[in-house]
Amino acid sequence: MTPTQRRHFLRAAAAAMTASPWLGQAADSATTAPATNEGMQNLPAHWTGKEQIGMLLYPGMTALDFVGPQHMFSSLMGAQVHHIAKTMAPVTSDANLTLLPTTTLTRAPRDLDILFVPGGGDGTLAAMQDAAVLAFLADRGGRAKWVTSVCTGSLILGAAGLLKGYRATSHWATRGVLSDAGAIESEGRVVRDRNRITGAGVSAGLDLGLTLVGLLRDQSYAETVQLLAEYAPEPPYNAGSPHTASPAVRAMTEAMFPQFNRKARAALIARKEGRRRS
Repeated sequence: MTPTQRRHFLRAAAAAMTASPWLGQAADSATTAPATNEGMQNLPAHWTGKEQIGMLLYPGMTALDFVGPQHMFSSLMGAQVHHIAKTMAPVTSDANLTLLPTTTLTRAPRDLDILFVPGGGDGTLAAMQDAAVLAFLADRGGRAKWVTSVCTGSLILGAAGLLKGYRATSHWATRGVLSDAGAIESEGRVVRDRNRITGAGVSAGLDLGLTLVGLLRDQSYAETVQLLAEYAPEPPYNAGSPHTASPAVRAMTEAMFPQFNRKARAALIARKEGRRRS
């Protein structure tokens, strides 16, 4: 991409990605230069799409599971990102961050390019047993071009019957539960199997979202989005993986999950038995 193309990309992106204050400032700066269409015709046609993206919201979800991918999805020029919940009431995350739905399960687009599910703790367990949520996911997921999740969101996809026979991942401490959903437990920051893309724990949502940006546009577009986000992590500690964390830290973290895993397995088994009886 030439410098001229990059400038025009930012200008076009600023118009389409109004959710980003950084891009809004870039657009303001661009208006100081003479208006011109020079180079706009050189923008690849596939850089602007018409994707319908559905992101599930539910009480008790982990906010970063949702916000990281949402930042990336909202950078797709021409795409429409829907925040979908059971009602239009504000949804409070497990850390008391409140998010606003833009539509409901019943009003959401029937055909989605991306269906996305975030994870959480007790809220995830509740969603795994919510008949309306699971029916929505099974319906939309059966037609979506990409069925995606981050962290324990994959367990909700599993409860909806969407991961049977697919390789998938989750938060490292819950990954073993995926087999109860008929999924093939796989280790990886982002795991892709056909049209299923699942991310590992919490912060992996940024990687998952950026992966989809590259798939739906191209590498240059995705790299520009990455640079705009200045996404080049340099964490102050090297404990972000069970392979690098100290044994004491890993043991303390693992001790937080046995009860969650037992309840998640029970929910998946009950769901499986319910489908068998029906």
